[in-house]
Amino acid sequence: MGFLIMFNWQRISSTLVVPLMVTGLAIAGCGGSDTAGDGDSGGGTVTVLGVVVGEQQAKLEAALAPFEAETGIDVVYEGTDAFATLLPVRVDSGNAPDIAMFPQPGLMRDFARDGLLVPVGDSLDAAALQDAYSQDWIDLATVEGDLYGVWYRASVKSLVWYNPSAFEAAGYEIPTTWDELLALSDQIVADGGTPWCLGMESGDATGWVGTDWVEDILLRTAGPEVYDQWINHEIPFNAEPVQTAFARFGEIALNEDYVVGGTVGVLSTPFGDSPNGLFGDNPSCYLHRQANFIASFFPEDVELGTDVDIFPLPEIEPQYGVPVLVAGDVFAMFNDTPEARALMAYLTTVEPHEIWAELGGYISPHQQVDLAVYPDAVAQRQAEILANAEVIRFDGSDMMPGAVGTGSFWTGITDYVGGTDLETVLADIEASWP
Repeated sequence: MGFLIMFNWQRISSTLVVPLMVTGLAIAGCGGSDTAGDGDSGGGTVTVLGVVVGEQQAKLEAALAPFEAETGIDVVYEGTDAFATLLPVRVDSGNAPDIAMFPQPGLMRDFARDGLLVPVGDSLDAAALQDAYSQDWIDLATVEGDLYGVWYRASVKSLVWYNPSAFEAAGYEIPTTWDELLALSDQIVADGGTPWCLGMESGDATGWVGTDWVEDILLRTAGPEVYDQWINHEIPFNAEPVQTAFARFGEIALNEDYVVGGTVGVLSTPFGDSPNGLFGDNPSCYLHRQANFIASFFPEDVELGTDVDIFPLPEIEPQYGVPVLVAGDVFAMFNDTPEARALMAYLTTVEPHEIWAELGGYISPHQQVDLAVYPDAVAQRQAEILANAEVIRFDGSDMMPGAVGTGSFWTGITDYVGGTDLETVLADIEASWP
């Protein structure tokens, strides 16, 4: 670990000082000290609150280590699995962190609209920002015309996992359209197998797996403009395009022959256990749609690229192609200090992204990350799918009001899989919108 950090430090030290010097000039113009950006040891502290804990926290801290060495600024990171509860309490008590690492843009936008976050567009190099991120990512960090966030970690959700050896043995080919995906599912059933591993159980969060399916399908059947209208409630939740997306999900989830254990299995199988049927010489299922992070739940002896591989969830309506549904973490600033601005500038450079990418378990939204730094072929393909996406949209439930996105939408899709008729489910979700 220490050797790796030293290696990256030697590689990046000559490039780190430039954006920090720019930041220092902007800070000086605001009356603050510019020592944090002069390339020498300026000292000071910046506090960060985020959701990254455990092994991933160690990787995040490794990515921030060169910044600390270059600037002399101490980054004090606090990871918590109760972020959405803890952060508002901290802010209300006057103890906000300098920077928060938000796991979804919706909460960040709430704080920005309340005037509690500091816009960062004036302190960052606009051209460098455009080179670093696609416009979709910049828009996701923008609130009412002002940029508030810098994206650091992405989850690529529009993935289907499969067992290459099992596919080869059965003579199956990777589908490129939804019709081909259903035809493959029918063929697997005809051959005596079960096509899909699908588990939605997730404790208090049960249902999110199904909402991801609906969001991915809606992007492919109605397109990004309708998707944006839906998450902003510019069309009702029970509008025809949403009904279509639910019904398409039902073609798989409600087909007792398609899913391991039928609908009872879908509702009772923990999402982290559900892909286990893919593995081995005699798999109990052949397909599993889930984000890149599901790999952390695989058995330890599973080799990515050999025992399991991925392909993008196929297109449904050709005019909408293969959009990518994402989640991710965005940094935003509560306290306008030279140290906080310097860290925000560092996060726009490619170096911290490549450091974590090399350590594994991470996909970056930064366009300049070299695919070769990812430690395995599957991670490289995930990053390539993200980089090549013509349309990117954030997880819809994370963008909706909590009463819906993490409330009635989750429970509603669970009810739908459990047998409640679609019209009732969608009418109930629509009625719950605040």
